[in-house]
Amino acid sequence: MPRCSALPAPTAYEEVRDLFYAHQNHFDDLDRAAEAIVDDADLVVGDMATGLSERLRSRHGVVVVESDDDTDVKRRYDASSRTLVLSSLLGPGQRAFQLATNIALLELGDLLDRHVEGADLTGEETRSLARIGLANYAAGAMILPYGPFRRAAEELRYDIDLLGRRFRVGFETVAHRLSTLQRTGERGIPFILVRVDRAGNISKRQSATDFHFSRVGGTCPLWNVYEAFSHPGEIRTQVAEMPDGRSYLWVARTVTHRLGGFGAPVTAFAIGLGCDLHHADRSVYGDGLDLVSPAARTPIGPGCKVCDRTACHQRAFPAIGRPLEVDRDRSDFLPYRFRGESA
Repeated sequence: MPRCSALPAPTAYEEVRDLFYAHQNHFDDLDRAAEAIVDDADLVVGDMATGLSERLRSRHGVVVVESDDDTDVKRRYDASSRTLVLSSLLGPGQRAFQLATNIALLELGDLLDRHVEGADLTGEETRSLARIGLANYAAGAMILPYGPFRRAAEELRYDIDLLGRRFRVGFETVAHRLSTLQRTGERGIPFILVRVDRAGNISKRQSATDFHFSRVGGTCPLWNVYEAFSHPGEIRTQVAEMPDGRSYLWVARTVTHRLGGFGAPVTAFAIGLGCDLHHADRSVYGDGLDLVSPAARTPIGPGCKVCDRTACHQRAFPAIGRPLEVDRDRSDFLPYRFRGESA
């Protein structure tokens, strides 16, 4: 009998990721609560940090100070002294995000707890991570409030660079917010978001669709999110088709972060943002691409170990559960041949 090994229990991080996936990366009550804070505090879109600092001072008695002593800490809040310490290394958009996160934790605690307690989460570590993740969601909804941001996205045809300039935030922040625009009656394009490193590790994956992410093995090397590392800072586009026949428009670009000056380590990721091909004409990234011909689509998959594409020259591992055809008298250009395939 073939050996069958069960998947390991999900980690706390994976449980929280699955919580967001189950909600299709959209929490309408948090969005609306964040918008209410923006309106009540009369915050200026594109220049949120000043107004957020003032709200912390006037409403909560919190003093915001800057520190460059600890480069590993972006935000540190001391409830006893009502002091919020922010790293001086943060850019304007990052600073606003950390301020908004602290406001979400102070003002939306009941709402955050309601989501955490209503989810099927195991352990205090998972619940704490979920609470922080939801607070971060609310923070993104404050600095990029749903109504103005969705309208701007439609006006600018989802051009990430132009949206970043208008709202004064980075590429990753805009891409992340675009993947959340699923309010009933005011939906944006349903996007899939991924963040990967050069080794193929996915550190962020969220979807407003039912796009299949594999929990087994890596991802597909033919995906343009990996090509982005060869063209740092450039936006790469791709029309790709999954084994089930569904096709997607993918946009990918690298982002880098450096703490400190010359010689300081640089972290590099590629951000991928994808949508079903029938939404592509709503986006500037679909312009000039062949969205009709099947021949123009790159065949990609969810990862070698669960991919059904047998005739793939890029395959790194055989598919789980597919018996191999082993013939000592024959050698193929394909890495693996599966039993039952035609010669």
